[in-house]
Amino acid sequence: MGALDTFSLAGKTALVTGGSRGLGRAMAQALGEAGAAVAVSATTLAGAQAAAAELEATGIRAYGVQLEVSDVDDVERAVAQVSEEFGAIDILLNNAGIGVGATAFEAADDVWRSVMSVNVDGVWFCSRAVARRMAERGGGAIVNIGSMSAQIVNQPRWQISYLTSKAAVHHMTEGLAAEWAPYGIRVNAIAPGYFLTEMSPVDQPEFTPFVVDPSPMKRYGLPHELGPAAIFLASDASSFMTGSIVKIDGGFTLF
Repeated sequence: MGALDTFSLAGKTALVTGGSRGLGRAMAQALGEAGAAVAVSATTLAGAQAAAAELEATGIRAYGVQLEVSDVDDVERAVAQVSEEFGAIDILLNNAGIGVGATAFEAADDVWRSVMSVNVDGVWFCSRAVARRMAERGGGAIVNIGSMSAQIVNQPRWQISYLTSKAAVHHMTEGLAAEWAPYGIRVNAIAPGYFLTEMSPVDQPEFTPFVVDPSPMKRYGLPHELGPAAIFLASDASSFMTGSIVKIDGGFTLF
């Protein structure tokens, strides 16, 4: 097998949580272009099916599934549904996440809990449900979406719950990688910097001093720029990688 051949995902089935828009949608597209059949989840069935239809229109075999990642029973139901109706899951990309801005003194307890439930519990519930099936089949690849916010404090919006949740995702990635390596399951993470999405409107002028000016590359990222990294970590091109956190931030955290 040649080096470029190792990036192929032909014959693989991927599940991308939060795959109906933003970074998840872009990475779902990339995995499909690399040959994978892609199931995308959203909190509404309409959103998931709309994204799947868009992927299908580009020639990618796709499937939309409704999923609330913070609900362990719903995770088990959705993973079983995808596995039985669409195909056994070879690749899990844990992308679903939320961020709520608030100072530590002002943040309500339910805000803290909701962010942790989606960003941490959701990664754990989905990873466990899929990994149990991967272990029975001889392995697979899990890619978690963390953040450079796991190691910096973002400005100008305070968001202690988000920072904490992403630090947890990074260390969960390392812990699961160590525990599941004997089963042939590789667990890695991508730590994006500032990317332009609907949830993160970093193109607005008020963010320039905090997002663009401090960055060595003097710009923010675009969602499609995460796609190749997702392919790399999901494919045999990264066959000797597990427990790695791949930072893609335009050099923001260098200073």
